[in-house]
Amino acid sequence: MRLEDLNYFVAVAQAGQVARAAEEVGQSQPALTKGIQRLEHELGIQLFARSSRGMDLTTSGEVFLERILAVRSALHDAIQEAHDLHLGKLGVVRVGVPSSLVGSVFSDAFAELIRQRPAARVQVTIGLNDPLVDGLRRGELDLCIATLARKPEPDIEQTLLFDNDLVAVAREQHPLHGKRNLRLADLAAYPWLLPNASVIGRKIVDACFTEAGLAPPNVALETNSSAEGLMAVIRKTDLLTVVGSRTLSQATRGLRSLDVPNLRWPRSVGILRRKGSYHSPLAARLVEILVKRSTVLRTSTGKG
Repeated sequence: MRLEDLNYFVAVAQAGQVARAAEEVGQSQPALTKGIQRLEHELGIQLFARSSRGMDLTTSGEVFLERILAVRSALHDAIQEAHDLHLGKLGVVRVGVPSSLVGSVFSDAFAELIRQRPAARVQVTIGLNDPLVDGLRRGELDLCIATLARKPEPDIEQTLLFDNDLVAVAREQHPLHGKRNLRLADLAAYPWLLPNASVIGRKIVDACFTEAGLAPPNVALETNSSAEGLMAVIRKTDLLTVVGSRTLSQATRGLRSLDVPNLRWPRSVGILRRKGSYHSPLAARLVEILVKRSTVLRTSTGKG
């Protein structure tokens, strides 16, 4: 089985078309077609269903793709580890971080890392929690600083850094701040700014309303990024949103948390890594810095 045939298979599976995949890998279409045919012959299974739309993975092809991506990731780790050991290189660490944690967690840790290791190189990807975890699984990231799943995934290693519970907030002059005995139903009367329905924070909020016998929040403004990047909207309107309790004290001036008894959605932040994957000395050092700094964060004042 040829390594290039496996690479051709992955390229076509991800592109959905031989022509587009050929451009991405810099090979001719006949070369990719021949490589896939050779692979299917060796495996004795059909990997793709050919149609006028392009190349669709069969059920067997989908399973094979998942396994091959894991194998390629492990191969990349092995090559990188051998390379680092041979050259004594510090290497590059690839980190995924949600935008809400860049200023409060990543920036200080990176500043300390660069002071200790001036030659360090870090590639940071900023995005939502779920896409970052997907990138980690594909081997595109070495680690993520992200919200921890309540039930850990078997292929992901979690290291707790600190709790960052979600709290509901509004502008300081919002009518709800003057209301006594606030209940969740009072918050349901106002429009909300929230991330899209696939994001963990949104799922937590929707579930809370449902459990209380209420309809999900009326989302007037939905974002495919962190809601914490749109705090100016909250300051200028009566929209409500949720932020991490630590973020509230650092990046949300002009906003106040709403005093609703027991209205605090538990959420923890930590480091995610693929189990069994290679961790370069640089990645290991960054993890050490993050863990050390998390002790300070846990004991800091102004937690919201």
